[in-house]
Amino acid sequence: MIFTASQSTRAAQAYDLVQALQAHFKSRLGAGFTRHDWLRDGGRHGGGSRQTHGGGAPFNRASLNVSHVHYDDEPERPLASATALSCIVHPLPPRAPSLHLHVSWTELKTGVGSWRLMADLNPSLPDPADTARFREALQRASGPLFDAGAKQGDRYFHIPALDRHRGVAHFYLEQYHTADEADDRAFAARFGGTMIDAYGDILQAKLSAAAAPTPAETAAQRAYHTVYLFQVLTLDRGTTSGLLVHDQNDLGILGSLPAVVDRALFASWVARVPPPQAELVRALVDAIPTSGAIGDQEKLAFCKALRAHYVKHPSALALQARGDVVPPTVQSHGR
Repeated sequence: MIFTASQSTRAAQAYDLVQALQAHFKSRLGAGFTRHDWLRDGGRHGGGSRQTHGGGAPFNRASLNVSHVHYDDEPERPLASATALSCIVHPLPPRAPSLHLHVSWTELKTGVGSWRLMADLNPSLPDPADTARFREALQRASGPLFDAGAKQGDRYFHIPALDRHRGVAHFYLEQYHTADEADDRAFAARFGGTMIDAYGDILQAKLSAAAAPTPAETAAQRAYHTVYLFQVLTLDRGTTSGLLVHDQNDLGILGSLPAVVDRALFASWVARVPPPQAELVRALVDAIPTSGAIGDQEKLAFCKALRAHYVKHPSALALQARGDVVPPTVQSHGR
């Protein structure tokens, strides 16, 4: 795939970094991945590639998505470039936890640039040993920033309507930058690499010990995947922002969705959300088939429902998840 890259040296370095992390993660997860390329505005404003595993042992679904978008030729835009690695892995065995990982660099036309780092462990059946191992890796990867990142992660991944979190260990660091850009870049690389290896070790141990799941374990996994779907589609600010900015990578943006959910359980949460979000949840329920299977057709229907809802109710964006700050590029997504 050929697209125009950002003229920024810092954006180019960030693109090299996230591509290296993507390749490393893919090597830890093994074979069976397919590459999909996409272009932003025909490649004039960048593009990206994602490595996806469509299902079948050992994954329910997995997506390792790299994007590199820029607006060098549109000086009126405040955003200069945005370069990101966004990964989600949903293993097939119910006792193997899911993972979400995000490493991105955002650069504004003012010259200000910053990193966004996220990692969270999402098990259907929590294992205290896995949770402790993941949290130790987060502490090792983030050092003195651990407490702040863990606090923001707990805030971001909380689901008020269900009075629970999406996962068991969360880290979220927004707009991170210091006076030493090289050190910041090394920190982002170290954070991503450490969490990839920590999760890779947890996953390998779980897969090697996996036995045939019981009906109760399968049911628990489907219920948890339903919670995951609910959080992503009704609260995740990054997902919503990406869909509202453009429609050229919809399947990539929703690559985090699990393969099968519980439609009836999802529908039971309509009454729990504040207005006007009940309208959105009902529209999302309508897009889920009775079987609960989530394929490309369902993902595109979700995108349509989300865009229609926030065009009708732009103030509802204030109900999205957030850390301590809301990025300017998110605040201004509707421009």
